[in-house]
Amino acid sequence: MAEPSARLELLDNDGARTLAGGRSENLKLIEQRFGVHIGQRGNVFLISGEPDRVELAEKLLGQLNQLIQRKYPLGLEDVEQASKVLLADPAADLKDIFLDTVYVTNRNRPVTPKGFNQKAYIDAIRKHDIVFGIGPAGTGKTYLAMAMAVASLVERRVKRIVLCRPAVEAGEKLGFLPGDLAEKVSPYLRPLYDALHDLVAPLAFMRGRTLNDAFVILDEAQNTTTEQMKMFLTRLGFGSKAVITGDATQTDLPVGKASGMLEARQILRDVEGIRFCEFTDRDVVRHPLVQEVVRAYELAASKKP
Repeated sequence: MAEPSARLELLDNDGARTLAGGRSENLKLIEQRFGVHIGQRGNVFLISGEPDRVELAEKLLGQLNQLIQRKYPLGLEDVEQASKVLLADPAADLKDIFLDTVYVTNRNRPVTPKGFNQKAYIDAIRKHDIVFGIGPAGTGKTYLAMAMAVASLVERRVKRIVLCRPAVEAGEKLGFLPGDLAEKVSPYLRPLYDALHDLVAPLAFMRGRTLNDAFVILDEAQNTTTEQMKMFLTRLGFGSKAVITGDATQTDLPVGKASGMLEARQILRDVEGIRFCEFTDRDVVRHPLVQEVVRAYELAASKKP
């Protein structure tokens, strides 16, 4: 093994164990991402490799330790996302992102942004009444919106949460499905049910409603028609906030039917008070292979005539 190029010594042995992770999984991940070798002797970390990579890995370990000292429950996913942040911007301060707690779950797990775009998304929701979160699966668009909605409800800034999804049928119309309204739309809303049990409204049945003092989330918005999107946006009432999330690459509308979300992005981009937040495959916070899957499909789509 080469002589260590950097030496990081921690004062807290428990913190050192948390930083390394079970079976040193955190250190192994950092080694892979930065192309360095990290040896550990108790609370001392020895880093070797290319000087610029060693410097960056040392900075990452130091900042992750600061998070641990602030009682942040560091996990392997956090190390992965923190690595992305510093590789993209070596001058970044992880505390500004990872310690911006949106909500604390009933398992005492803080919900926080995991990167620049998620942080910008959270800040946009705080400052604007209508926010679009557009990007691929796994970027936290819906989950963060749900966390912001729950926080607003708990803090009594809104009186209710309304969850919506466009119902895009595959063959059968809603009217021909068995059961009452709730049973008909339940399959479309299941992903939102999994995040929160509260007031749920299918987009197709919102016409005529005005939503006051509500936090409204429209999920899978790429599947809205022009008319549905206009209807949704004009239902917003006083004291309310709307977050619209969608993936432009996953449209299930009939061929030739324009996406209301994509049209809104063009029509409303310059409207003051409305913010569009764009996510890319680099913002994926699921298993690292999900990012590669997204990239592979985007590449394949770009090659189609």
